[in-house]
Amino acid sequence: MRPRLPPWLKVKLGSTKNYGKIKKLLSQGCLHTICEEAACPNRGECWDSGTATFLILGDTCTRNCKYCNVNHGTPKELDEEEPKKLAETVKKLNLKYAVITSVTRDDLDDGGASVFVECVAEIRKLTPNCRIEILIPDFRFNENSLNLVINSKPFVINHNIEVVELLFSEIRPEGNYKESLKLLKKIKQLNKEQLTKSGFMIGLGETDENIKKTLNDLKEHDVDIITIGQYLQPSLKNAEVKKYYTPEEFKEFKKYALSLGFKHVESAPLVRSSYHAGNTVK
Repeated sequence: MRPRLPPWLKVKLGSTKNYGKIKKLLSQGCLHTICEEAACPNRGECWDSGTATFLILGDTCTRNCKYCNVNHGTPKELDEEEPKKLAETVKKLNLKYAVITSVTRDDLDDGGASVFVECVAEIRKLTPNCRIEILIPDFRFNENSLNLVINSKPFVINHNIEVVELLFSEIRPEGNYKESLKLLKKIKQLNKEQLTKSGFMIGLGETDENIKKTLNDLKEHDVDIITIGQYLQPSLKNAEVKKYYTPEEFKEFKKYALSLGFKHVESAPLVRSSYHAGNTVK
């Protein structure tokens, strides 16, 4: 049985005009969002404000992280029209900032990097003034795949570390903490002007020192933007919440992160990697 949510974590889903409009457009385009697939608590607020984080490469992940609510198993074949459908939806929504993420596709030779590139290109054709953030998987640390997405020159490249190093083997058994840090640093080495971003969840059993170490590790690997949010157990099959941090504790983590020199930090209970993404860097 999941513990009762503290009052600062209770949110309303939302049911206004923009919320319905986005849901309808996504359905018409057969598109997925991480907002729905990961049961994000902010989807009501974000959709009501006319923003969404698009999930490409299907809705089934080849990995099974213990915190994630996305389907896992054997993915279906790629939809070759997905980049165009996504771009058309971005145009219809008149987005000034679009976020594109994906399931992990270890079954694909490039991990899906070429589809990210196509999505960026198609959005720029139809909505050239839209800033684009891509939230990428690790591509099995294939440098050719990483080069592809860097060369597409999105506004921000995000790769979430997700959890502190202590919990990686338990919560992200198919990931690699140190290699993910190297991936983030590699982005800056290949393009020193590229804005980089990463984020992680807390409440899974880490200590304050673990959190500070993660922040120091990310800063040492040249990350510009940080997000820290409360882990919420999406279903009984996922890892349990060990602690609900207070808004005041999140403020302290933000204060510490800013003292390290990050360009921007979002740290609050309901923060997710794409929450208010368009506001993080002016």
